[in-house]
Amino acid sequence: MSSPARSSPASPAWSPALPVAVDRAAATPLAVQLADALRAAAADGRLRAGDRLPSTRALAAQLDVSRTVTAAAYEQLHAEGWIAGRHGSGTYVTTAPPGSPRTRARRQRQDAPAGPEVDLTPGSPWAGGIDRAAWRRAWRGAADAAPLPRPHRAGLAEYRAVVAEHLLRHRGLPVGDGDAVLATGGTTAAVVELAAAVLRRGDTVAVEEPGYQRAVAAMRAAGMRVVPAPVDGDGLLVDALPAGVKAVYCSPAHQYPLGRRMSAARRVELVERARQAGWLVIEDDYDGELRYDVAPLPLLAALAPDVVVHLGTTSKILTPTLGIGWMVAPQPVVSAVLAHRDRTGTGPSPAGQLVVVELARNGDLGRHLRKVRREMSERRTLLVDALAGGGVPFVGDDAGAHLVIPLPSARAESDFLDAAAQRGLRLDGLVRHHSGRAARFGVAVGYAACSREQLKVALPVLVALFSGR
Repeated sequence: MSSPARSSPASPAWSPALPVAVDRAAATPLAVQLADALRAAAADGRLRAGDRLPSTRALAAQLDVSRTVTAAAYEQLHAEGWIAGRHGSGTYVTTAPPGSPRTRARRQRQDAPAGPEVDLTPGSPWAGGIDRAAWRRAWRGAADAAPLPRPHRAGLAEYRAVVAEHLLRHRGLPVGDGDAVLATGGTTAAVVELAAAVLRRGDTVAVEEPGYQRAVAAMRAAGMRVVPAPVDGDGLLVDALPAGVKAVYCSPAHQYPLGRRMSAARRVELVERARQAGWLVIEDDYDGELRYDVAPLPLLAALAPDVVVHLGTTSKILTPTLGIGWMVAPQPVVSAVLAHRDRTGTGPSPAGQLVVVELARNGDLGRHLRKVRREMSERRTLLVDALAGGGVPFVGDDAGAHLVIPLPSARAESDFLDAAAQRGLRLDGLVRHHSGRAARFGVAVGYAACSREQLKVALPVLVALFSGR
């Protein structure tokens, strides 16, 4: 077999793996040609930040040049900051031309905490805290259940019993043997069902402002007219609710996103007016189990089970993987939701219900809740101490998994979020939690989604951002 023909001295040698060439007939040294070609390829996008380059030996063989040439070119590019070596991994393109979007993004990230972006958005659980052995054990136990021959529209009886026990033990809500409990696909899914089964198109529903916009979107999609219900430090302003409302949606245990609880007086005022006016009160208890300072105030459902629909979810105390929650409602509402499920052939998946049943049966659910409360309380202390030490104001009860740093304007909020993103912190602003004209500004800081180590790294950055450093 004949050997491959070598490139003539006057012809450029092209790399099959890289868009570069060298010309032996040119007066410019080969190492300079190669460095210029690689630099140009990175500048015009043919090579991108993160692309791995061949080794100097492999590239020399591809271009049919001495390894001294490729080593000198790499050394020059490394000195200029265009490439970087990673121990045991290889050489990578690290930058782009000055002034390009990629270069600006890189410069913005230079001061970010080391490692991946730190997720400080609220609304996520501490999924990393789930004991993996308990998780596997629960799924194995769930898999032992026989396949269902027909759907259980209300939810599995054993799951509803577990929820009834959970609500009594952790939320002080007696619901008997679970007949008043319906399994749901989560809070938003429950709102969709209520809008379709209990309310009518054109009905007016009041939702806390700022508040949970997925609930707003679900109601509007069902044809509801959504009006904002203002809140203050004591929760929903009952006197501000307009006449003609058919339902009121609120999160009294830990208002989302401001993080305050509704006062006892407001709770009594709300349920009394609901009875007088014929309102349905939808109580979103998305993370009511997470309270660290004092015992929680009575649930609205405990004060007025005749007019309150209580919603809970496993997404904040366990993980969204399960895709389940619960609804505790007056009997007419339960009947209407079940009739809707029968008509539409819908209902929550039993798989997640079976997993929760197994977690409870093994005692792992209770252990996990105690672990979550302890961890979130300690993380909150870390966050509060850092903010207070840096003179950063914040609002939010000693509960849940987020608090809020108030800011004076939408522009200040936007600038803060942009600056945080540039430093590797992902936060959430209050503006997007309004259904009408924004009136509250600030950033919501969650401390469940990240690891404790990431939180510790992020805290000084967060304080420095507020101080403008």
